[in-house]
Amino acid sequence: MATKAKLMTAEELLEMPDDGFRYELVRGELVRRQYAGMRYAHASSKIVFSLPMNKINDKLGMSYPPETGFQIETDPDHVRAPCAAFVGPERMKLVENDDPCDDRYFPGPPDLAVEVVIPSDSYFYIEEKIVDWLDAGARMVIVVNADYRTLKVYRSSTDITILTEQDTLEGGDVVPGWRLPVADIFA
Repeated sequence: MATKAKLMTAEELLEMPDDGFRYELVRGELVRRQYAGMRYAHASSKIVFSLPMNKINDKLGMSYPPETGFQIETDPDHVRAPCAAFVGPERMKLVENDDPCDDRYFPGPPDLAVEVVIPSDSYFYIEEKIVDWLDAGARMVIVVNADYRTLKVYRSSTDITILTEQDTLEGGDVVPGWRLPVADIFA
């Protein structure tokens, strides 16, 4: 008779010792992730550093670097970590009275999640993350494909835009005023 594996909680994930790997918690199950190589990390860093940084005092929101965990479900716990994220002022109210040095995960999705496809990522894995972010309430998901030098911008499962190096990525109502030429991401 098969026994069901014990599901992990977000708190247990936080308490895990650093073993050199990245992890996400997918509906209570621990999933080991591979770190990105330099080319993929370069694309991610271009986006991270172009986002409005630490603008909470300006009431614009807050950007988060890679590996920041967002707890998008509970019981079982579901923690995802995008390559970059932005949380607008309305969602920031969820944590505005919290200690900024608190170690827990952000309680909910970011408004913007950025995912950079790396060679070890399966099509299913990327699609699953897009659906997870959108279902949890993210307002925009950007998938960066460094191999093809393109971006896919998802605002819903049916509102999808493909951008090439001739285009400019715009934050619209999710990150007001944010613009980044796609060519700059891959420069």
